[in-house]
Amino acid sequence: MKWNPAKYVQFASHRDRPFFELTQRINADAPRKVVDLGCGPGPLTAALADRWPDAHVSGLDASAEMIGKAATDHQRPNLAFAESDATTWTPEPGTDVLVSNAMLQWIPGHRELMAGWLDELEPGAWFAAQVPGNFGAPSHALMRDLAARPHWESRLKGLTLRKDATAEPETYLRLLLDYGFEADVWETTYSQILRGEDPVLEWVRGTALRPILSVLGEQDAQEFEAEYADLVREAYPPFTGPEGDQLTVFPFRRIFMVGQKTAAR
Repeated sequence: MKWNPAKYVQFASHRDRPFFELTQRINADAPRKVVDLGCGPGPLTAALADRWPDAHVSGLDASAEMIGKAATDHQRPNLAFAESDATTWTPEPGTDVLVSNAMLQWIPGHRELMAGWLDELEPGAWFAAQVPGNFGAPSHALMRDLAARPHWESRLKGLTLRKDATAEPETYLRLLLDYGFEADVWETTYSQILRGEDPVLEWVRGTALRPILSVLGEQDAQEFEAEYADLVREAYPPFTGPEGDQLTVFPFRRIFMVGQKTAAR
């Protein structure tokens, strides 16, 4: 399942905002090593390199396409990008800041993975992550319902669309506390304004719809998208804005967690 960097950044202004609201809570003064795990196409990792010019900042991602785009577009003396599988990665000694922005929801069992990272981080280190909390929203529920219809279930080859891809805030708070972190966990629902025709479809094409499209042929993919677009158009009805353009309100819940390790477990 390949990532499309251009499609992912289509809604960059919406997708980037939670990253900055997350990382502004990190109060690290002079970190030595900063890791952005699941860095995507790199502009947000570059922002970390600009914030901490004396730190060695690493952007890691399992997608060769994302890393290629990041390394080409974002060059700093203190910044490096590399392919890395988060499921086998562990923090190196001296890692002072570990950031994971909108990645953990893609990994089944990510809380156990997080526990390993939190355990490995040294006292004084910071951990910050942000995940979507909208898997019960119509955008995802309708996708699961459509995929479960007999016509599509047989074509999707046993693909499972999880509705529990992320936990509730209290679960993450307890996890951080268990591993010796002073933690700040919160959630925000953004009432996002999307423009144009079928904007919810365009939004999920770059993220949640990717697993489905990756296993369908071109014609089936177009048919699935058309049926899904009809469903979300009804769930998220567009309206005419004050300047005559077509607008759609797309609420998006996100869960944030930031903590500094004060003691070993």
